[in-house]
Amino acid sequence: MGQLSERGKSLSHSTENLLNEGLWWKILVGMGMGLIFGVILSPQTFEFIHLDLAYAIGEWAALAGVIFLALIQMVIIPLIICSIIVGIVDSGSLSFVKKMSLRIVPYFIMTTAIAITIGLGLASVIQPGASMDADLVSRAMESDALSGQIPDQTFDDLSFPQRIANILPSNLAEAQLKRDMLPIILAAIMVALAMLTTTASVVRPFYDLCVAGQILSMRVVSWAMVIAPYAVFGLLTNIVIRLGLEAIINVGFYMVTVLAGLLCMIFVYLMIVWALGRFSPIEFLRKIREVQILAFSTSSSGATLPFSIQAAEEKLNIRHEISRFTIPLGATINMDGTAMYQAIAAVFLCQIFGIQLSFEELLLLLITTVGASIGTPATPGVGLIVLATILIEIGVPVEGLALILGVDRLLDMFRTAVNVTGDLTAASVMDRLVKSKT
Repeated sequence: MGQLSERGKSLSHSTENLLNEGLWWKILVGMGMGLIFGVILSPQTFEFIHLDLAYAIGEWAALAGVIFLALIQMVIIPLIICSIIVGIVDSGSLSFVKKMSLRIVPYFIMTTAIAITIGLGLASVIQPGASMDADLVSRAMESDALSGQIPDQTFDDLSFPQRIANILPSNLAEAQLKRDMLPIILAAIMVALAMLTTTASVVRPFYDLCVAGQILSMRVVSWAMVIAPYAVFGLLTNIVIRLGLEAIINVGFYMVTVLAGLLCMIFVYLMIVWALGRFSPIEFLRKIREVQILAFSTSSSGATLPFSIQAAEEKLNIRHEISRFTIPLGATINMDGTAMYQAIAAVFLCQIFGIQLSFEELLLLLITTVGASIGTPATPGVGLIVLATILIEIGVPVEGLALILGVDRLLDMFRTAVNVTGDLTAASVMDRLVKSKT
């Protein structure tokens, strides 16, 4: 199938014009305007506007964001499936896929463990929960902020064998309905491996279909990105209107801790790129900055997937069989920023409720968070589900999540940018470690 790989490269043309037109700085302007308008219109900041009217304005402002997210969610599953199949088939051999798998899976586990360790360390040193207002904690516990946010069943209800069985692709229709990405990814990998062991003339039509699906999905993403600046403006305006500056200030130390941890993880990536990828850290950041800003603005590794692949292949000169295997896989299971956030949030809430974690409990928290970040279904609100499970295991009241629910969206933007940076770092490293197809 190697002779078809060049055709697969045509997907990058779907996104080229958007980045050349400076979409990233338009998104930055939208973010800035959204924050300003949100603060001005927020009843918690200035009381010249009625609460209901402010919320109505915020809801209308967020409409562009709702349309944007709907367009992305519409094509994200076919995009990931087609990207993984094309990437594996373009590799041309099972031995190449085996070499990739034996390197990428331990690498993902290693960086996730590093991220969680950094998060636990910073949370223990900064102690963001030590200065929380007791009245704010009481109000949050008594509120119904978590109503409908966490389903009745969490991962705590499943045994370990059940969790393993849960990721097997026994019912793809159900997995797609629940947006459970791991079974879908495993199915895509198995189909691609089967294609590698079948005559090229037999699998060519399906390969062509996957290439077409990839290109068409990315075209829809490109259309969605046209309204991205307006979407970011509307979503941030709505968030800040409902949140107000007071809620952000009250959990300021928590936010600083998360942001410091994410910044440390970026530094770790740059050291990995320099040591293993043999790439200049400054040059690496310069070439992926648009992708980082897009990830930040969309809060979705999946939405940024086409641009990540384009940056990897056209700016970092990574082979397409590497980028189209590593990046779609990383977009769904390599969640270093999210794992770090969950670790910091757990320690933060422990500090608020006076729960002292021993070294053994911290180690258990690390292992649990690593497993959860890799084996988590990509369903709405899943971050809260995983975090709720972690809190239950260490004895923290789940209602405490209401304290961080308000700023979760803002922090999600930062941790998504870190997640995407991690995917591109992994692709750079694998491009060097996995030398050739055999």
